[in-house]
Amino acid sequence: MRLRAITGFFFIIVMIGSNLLGPYVFSIFFLALSLLCLFEFYKLVRESGIKASRETGIINGGLLFLFFAANCYFPAWPFIFCLPVTFSAVFIQELYKKTQAPFSNIAFTFLGILFAVMPFMFFHAMAFIKGSESFNFHVPLAFLIMLWSNDTGAYLVGSKLGKTKLFERHSPKKTYEGLIGGIIISAVAALILSHFYVEYTWKQWVTMAILISCFGTMGDLVESMFKRSINVKDSGGILPGHGGLLDRFDGLLMAAPIVYAYLYFISN
Repeated sequence: MRLRAITGFFFIIVMIGSNLLGPYVFSIFFLALSLLCLFEFYKLVRESGIKASRETGIINGGLLFLFFAANCYFPAWPFIFCLPVTFSAVFIQELYKKTQAPFSNIAFTFLGILFAVMPFMFFHAMAFIKGSESFNFHVPLAFLIMLWSNDTGAYLVGSKLGKTKLFERHSPKKTYEGLIGGIIISAVAALILSHFYVEYTWKQWVTMAILISCFGTMGDLVESMFKRSINVKDSGGILPGHGGLLDRFDGLLMAAPIVYAYLYFISN
């Protein structure tokens, strides 16, 4: 428990710092973080016997993130025509491998990019939701605070009052009571944030909190389903007492794209 608390403390400091140190640090940090998560994903599927193209997948994941991140600083759309060339390498590479299920390898290579990189692309884009060259750390930092508040509320309420299982087949400890507790605590955090971050109204912040709680929980369940499908408990051991990076960022899996879409439509 002590090791878990120490790891959690430094993890929060690093995450907050990545938001506060300016746009370039923010972009580089989340590029690196997304690629570490992708590496972790490929390591897991390889242990289960699926030979995903790890190096090619990481290169393509990095290029995809860089393309969308660069577009937040300057018009980078012409470079999109490079992506079909690099993505085709996943298929071509499989021609030279002697495997029984080449398309399973191809599918999991692309699934890794979808699973581990794209959520961070949407999270990164939240900082530039008002347009290119308009970096604002308020939204991504608030997202993290509301996500952490949801996790804390769900754990506290679920451990004390939880009785009705949410998805016992995928996550035996999650309950409807915990889900409701997470939503309430996250909404309270949103109300507090609305007094400091005035870009959006309190109703819009609370809406974001509800979306984060609901879809963050779904992302957690999807990641649990993935781990159970390959018979592993933790996605890795990079964070002592907390498991792997995918375990810590499973809430981003579905919540970040949904919240970005919400912000995009209310901002335009």
